Amino acid sequence: MDANTGLQPAELAFIVTLATSGSLSAAARELGITTSAVSKRLAYLEARIGVPLVNRTTRRMSLTPEGDVLLEHAQRILDEIAGLEEMLSRSKSTPKGQLRVNATLGFGRLHIAPAISQYVLRYPEVNVQLQLSVDPPPLADDQFDVCIRFGAPSDARVIARRLATNRRLLCAAPKYLARHGVPKLPADLRRHNCIAIRQGDEAYGVWRLQTGREAARDAAVVKVTGNLTTNDGEIAVNWALDGHGILMRAEWDVERYLQSGRLVHVLPAYRTPDADIYAVYPHRHQLSARIRTFVDFLAERFARGGT
Repeated sequence: MDANTGLQPAELAFIVTLATSGSLSAAARELGITTSAVSKRLAYLEARIGVPLVNRTTRRMSLTPEGDVLLEHAQRILDEIAGLEEMLSRSKSTPKGQLRVNATLGFGRLHIAPAISQYVLRYPEVNVQLQLSVDPPPLADDQFDVCIRFGAPSDARVIARRLATNRRLLCAAPKYLARHGVPKLPADLRRHNCIAIRQGDEAYGVWRLQTGREAARDAAVVKVTGNLTTNDGEIAVNWALDGHGILMRAEWDVERYLQSGRLVHVLPAYRTPDADIYAVYPHRHQLSARIRTFVDFLAERFARGGT
């Protein structure tokens, strides 16, 4: 590649869009151009650099090793450019630029997407990309600027700000409890149909309950079974509403059904592990106006009960 024709920020942004979209056609939709135009632009870039960036042998596009290296550096360079622009801006209080957010499926749909809708009304110069996923991406991954997580991460390479307290609750529809009885002790759960959720690295079908404030005090570990399993929390809640069994779910996801009476709190004297809500982002982003205002906005919103 000629020294006078180095990579430009627009080309770096093109590679990031291509990688995060997953296919040429999806990238074309994201960029507002045709798939053939994306293909030509990629071919031109590869010819100019002198190395292939994308494998085209599979149905789903993947990056070559050289493409992975370029992507890693492109994301960091674009972040640094955006941060520099913010620092040089006359008003750091006015956020602008791209904000990439990741959240889990159910919580993201129910709480994060509506919050983003209100955030961009307040800060229209920020372009937000929200991606929902079953399994959270690695914290050290530069694919996202802010990740919404349950539970405090132990990774010292990131900043974790608690947005709201949250606890998991056991609940069931009144019609299920009327047919099968109300459990009185954790051991009673073994004879009930329990709706299980497979998420991340959490132990599947193992529910931990305790009384008191200390985790080791009167703790019980119950291996539950049931005929319904999913990796989507919203589906699991709907199954519980239909009367299929007992569910363990975060209070933020079922509180409205408990208040309306469509679900009933089961074993209220026992607690399941807390799952406080955190916004997680890299240390280098702590001075970014768009990230600072977004996290502050979420914290204010959740302090009002998510409204």
